[in-house]
Amino acid sequence: MVRVRFAPSPTGYLHIGGARTALFNWLYARSKGGKFILRIEDTDVKRSTPEAVEAILEGLKWLGLDWDEGPYFQSGRLEIYRRYARQLLETGHAYYCYCTPEELEEKRAKMISDDDQAAGYDGTCRQLPQAGRDRLRSLGLKPSVRFKVPRGISRVTKMEDILRGPREFDNHLLGDFIILRPDGTPTYNFAVVVDDGEMGITHVIRGDDHISNTPRQILLFETLGFELPSFAHLPMIWGSDRTRLSKRHGATSVIAYREEGYLPEAMVNYLALLGWATSDSQQIFTREELVSKFSLERISKNPAIFDSEKLNWMNGEYIRSTDLEKLVDLALPYLKEVKGPAAQADREWFVELLRIYRERIKTLKQLLEQADFFFTDRIQLTEDALNKVLMKEGVPDILRQTKDVLAKVEPFNVETIEDALRALAAELGIGAGKVIHPLRASLTGRRASPGLFEVIALLGRPITLTRIEQTIQELDHRLGHSSRKWEMGN
Repeated sequence: MVRVRFAPSPTGYLHIGGARTALFNWLYARSKGGKFILRIEDTDVKRSTPEAVEAILEGLKWLGLDWDEGPYFQSGRLEIYRRYARQLLETGHAYYCYCTPEELEEKRAKMISDDDQAAGYDGTCRQLPQAGRDRLRSLGLKPSVRFKVPRGISRVTKMEDILRGPREFDNHLLGDFIILRPDGTPTYNFAVVVDDGEMGITHVIRGDDHISNTPRQILLFETLGFELPSFAHLPMIWGSDRTRLSKRHGATSVIAYREEGYLPEAMVNYLALLGWATSDSQQIFTREELVSKFSLERISKNPAIFDSEKLNWMNGEYIRSTDLEKLVDLALPYLKEVKGPAAQADREWFVELLRIYRERIKTLKQLLEQADFFFTDRIQLTEDALNKVLMKEGVPDILRQTKDVLAKVEPFNVETIEDALRALAAELGIGAGKVIHPLRASLTGRRASPGLFEVIALLGRPITLTRIEQTIQELDHRLGHSSRKWEMGN
């Protein structure tokens, strides 16, 4: 059975790269009928926090990446790592190292100055006799434990990567590396191998920044007698400027995208296409299609480019295809503490609002931005609306007649409103636009909006008439017909 794992370090939020790695592992497990294991690598006590753990779990849950086992915490497995370290010591595959950090830095600097490509540990304690170890221990020095890397002129460690093919690593360049620190905590490479071996991980799917770790891990797998998993190292994710994705390119936290109003289904779809594609270049997938079509072999070896515009387009597609009732549930959290017409609205009102806006928005947060005049007691006429629509000759009189007509419309719905306004335009002998455009500006404060008749019906008669009257007074004041100062919303 295929067994894969996602193993984040809880030192921050779940970022885009980590989420993509988790998704690819999840998709591979689901496509093969295998298991997806969640493991929290929290042995870095100084940087790991409970808040980061919660942020990672929250991000995975939002994306719908459910795990079959875990979360396992490395901090609860310390005795297991120490047991395997003792095994390596007893079999002669590891040794105690008493070199201090200052001595190690001095050795490293000298090797660099001598142009030694390895620039790793020089093996001082590798052949240290027992008497020497006893003397150093008597001085109170706490040793680390180093793995004894096999040496030899032709000694190389080989790796077969599913994405990149065969690779070879010169063991001389690895150096004897630490597996257990003086405080008894394991290093990353050691803990990972013990965990992967004990948990029966069959495929290690992770970012290609881990390639340099792989030869050390292979040596540990072989020495500890664990079955070697298959490796697939994913390409990095770059920003639009083809540098590593970072905060300067925008949000990198998965939860930040949730807060901006992206749908989890759209985020999963987009993340899946960061480095992976089908032969027919399909763009929109259901989750079931992703599972059935996913394969490691179709992952690109080249860095993936994070394109915010494409993500926005995709999210808009998902918003338009989502059932309106579900969309209301998703949108309501973004519409808290609203005023104006929305304050007393029922669920049917919000369904209608989403119906007329979902073709225009790409994120749920944009609903509040674009439909702001529904969520306030005060509107502000833009200079664009004033100068290009409302300040034209005859507009105040047209608005007065429009107000009189709308005050009498029964019932007050989209059909009767449209009929009444078009009839008014015909009666005045003017185009319908000369009624509609000033009315839209007076109700929304701007020149563009969704269908005006739907907007009027959603605003309701009292607010519609009030806003028209307020606009008339503003125009009278600006045009010099009134000396009374008027402020929108009063």
